[in-house]
Amino acid sequence: MKILHLSAVRNWGGGENQIELLCEEFQTNFSEVQNIILCVAEGLFHRKLKNTNLHFKTSPLKFNLDLRYSLKIIRICKKEQIDLIHIHDPKALSLVVIADKFYNLPPMVFSKKTTFPITNRKQTLFKYNYPKLKRILCVSNRTKEISGETLKNLERLKTIYHGINIEKQKNSTAKINLRKELKLEKDVILIGHIGNHIPAKDLRTFIDTAKNVVEQKDKQRFHFVQIGQFTAETPNLIKHLRINNLEKDISFLGFMENASAVIPQLDVLLLTSNSEGVPNVIFEAFYHKTPVITTNVGGIPEIVTHMENGLLTQPSDAKKLGEDILFLVNNQELILRFTENAHKKVVENFTTQQMATKTLQEY
Repeated sequence: MKILHLSAVRNWGGGENQIELLCEEFQTNFSEVQNIILCVAEGLFHRKLKNTNLHFKTSPLKFNLDLRYSLKIIRICKKEQIDLIHIHDPKALSLVVIADKFYNLPPMVFSKKTTFPITNRKQTLFKYNYPKLKRILCVSNRTKEISGETLKNLERLKTIYHGINIEKQKNSTAKINLRKELKLEKDVILIGHIGNHIPAKDLRTFIDTAKNVVEQKDKQRFHFVQIGQFTAETPNLIKHLRINNLEKDISFLGFMENASAVIPQLDVLLLTSNSEGVPNVIFEAFYHKTPVITTNVGGIPEIVTHMENGLLTQPSDAKKLGEDILFLVNNQELILRFTENAHKKVVENFTTQQMATKTLQEY
């Protein structure tokens, strides 16, 4: 079976990470599946794929409906005799629907990786209800529920959770020692966030949470570190940080190759999102036994159970998130319980092998 995976995203994020993990899992344990990835030429995903042994091709994509990408889909399908197309983002879905108007493409599946609603517009509904789109693979039950509010033929919707490659996590080593790099003493409690600078991550709340924590009257000392691709959002975030005089308390480190490798160096992983599918960084923190404090948005409550394997709170509530951090660091016995439960849950339920097995069933 030959699968063509489509990514029309220039940056590198959780979605692109999952394409790589899925294709690696197929390559290692499911030899009956051959994968070709089509990505944007000279984008971050392209640069990342150069360091793998995965089969990939590239296409220019200078604007959303750049037909060169659609023509490349057609050429690959003709030459490689592709059996099925796996689409990984909405832009790629538009481009493959256009391509199908010029050449009879094979059946398609689409991965819905966010909980953003599908807009009730004629053009949007046309591509999501496209007859050749046989499955919509939802990253969480919440994603499936929201997608079902506007789509026809709900039988196409299937939940397949993402996962981590256990061996890859086990052998992953960080290229940076955060405490050494940031000149932090051993008693400083290190709180980390990993995610690109996009509105859904609500990094303004991350900054406000840090402010609430560093202003607490106890003797503990904290430092907050944020790792993720800078975007047009970044200047306003830096401005907000400076207005609150937090330059010494928060470090924005930008994009980091293999960022998950630094998770064991964190005392707490903090997520402040106002919208999510299921962020892979939670699975990675679970595996590395780093405690998780997060907002209860999207599919996150399907993974994190409050007071069992982490702490959940409402989005945009910087005061409560700050209280959760102080509560957790002052109750060390809870950290051991949370992280043991979390590790067990991810190893038993959220691996790339399980993800690939379920995906292959749908193929």
